[in-house]
Amino acid sequence: MNEKTLRLLNDAKGHNTTQNRNSIRFYLRYTLRIIQGPVVTNSTFMDIMHSLYRAAKPLIFKLSPDNAHAVFLFMGEIMGSNPLTRALIASLYEYHGADISKTVNGVTYQTPVLLSAGFDSDGRLTRILRHLSFGGEEIGSITAYPCEGNPLPRMTRLIRNKSMIVYKGLRNNGVDALITRLKKTPHTPGFVIGISIARTNRKESCTNTEEGINDFALSFQKLNDANIGDYYTINISCPNAFAGEAFTSPEPLTKLLTRLETIPCTKPIYLKMPIHLPTPEFDALLRIADKFRIHGVICGNLNKNYNELDFPEDAPKEFRGGLSGKPCFLRSNALIRYTREHFGDRFTIIGTGGILSPEDAMEKFRSGADIVQMISGMIFTSPSLMKQICKKYAEERPMFLPKK
Repeated sequence: MNEKTLRLLNDAKGHNTTQNRNSIRFYLRYTLRIIQGPVVTNSTFMDIMHSLYRAAKPLIFKLSPDNAHAVFLFMGEIMGSNPLTRALIASLYEYHGADISKTVNGVTYQTPVLLSAGFDSDGRLTRILRHLSFGGEEIGSITAYPCEGNPLPRMTRLIRNKSMIVYKGLRNNGVDALITRLKKTPHTPGFVIGISIARTNRKESCTNTEEGINDFALSFQKLNDANIGDYYTINISCPNAFAGEAFTSPEPLTKLLTRLETIPCTKPIYLKMPIHLPTPEFDALLRIADKFRIHGVICGNLNKNYNELDFPEDAPKEFRGGLSGKPCFLRSNALIRYTREHFGDRFTIIGTGGILSPEDAMEKFRSGADIVQMISGMIFTSPSLMKQICKKYAEERPMFLPKK
């Protein structure tokens, strides 16, 4: 190995500076040039990686979704812990174009694309996601006590429908384990960490409304006391829990928010909204949120209506979890538009559901979203989708800026 190559490898062991990112890009092209002969450009390299992912996807999809998810978490955590693999992923998938950073409720996002709650429930991927062009992630949902979740299978692919049936049942290691992990994990500069909080999916926490409120409050109190996370989401709309969506009606939601109001908090607080409520009921929840220190809403959670699949015959005959991906797209957009049209700038709006292309993400922004979240598009499309969205957003950003 010559002196130049050794220097480039040593550079990659440092912090992820612009100089080191450029070094690792050069090294990768240098290596490929040795193997292939002609010079490999960034564009060609991305084409090669995209082709490799397309070729590997059928093999990945031969794994059960639960096993594939476990593999991705394991690999992501390993790659995030190593400066060389972080630099490699950044050279392929990290956005480095025009400034598209955005400050929302005092929190600055380097890109307006976040990983939704539900993928990284225990905060294992905080060191790698920035290099996939995510501006942040929403960890969780986490609960006051460890939660085993629902029986397997917890996820089912509906490939023709561009959707997953999600039946995780809030599987996570609990708020104490998350706090311990995040305190030990080096923070990635410029990467936003949101934390979604839900009610523990166990009988002891689901006996009555008061027990549920105590469960939410315990997690919320512990996170604030530990000063962990950049924002918090109160997930009132998980469709796969033992107690159902107990806080998506006015009286229990008012009681919950009244209790949380007593806990000191300096971070933005968002509500994860159900996607299926009739407009008057959705409006009623927004009007309750308006009375409390709720900074924004996430529109929305999983779709429970299997008849809205392109191919409903692919779904099980009995309910086996909520639908992610494409079946959420239109409903989410409608809720975003309604919230923006009827409440103006009162709420920050985070749009999630059915982002499978850059154009899908732009439709969320055009509808009124400040930030977008995604999971399914990364699975069904490719790891380069987030970078493509950032490039598209950079092109269209002027139309999303406030008019002077």
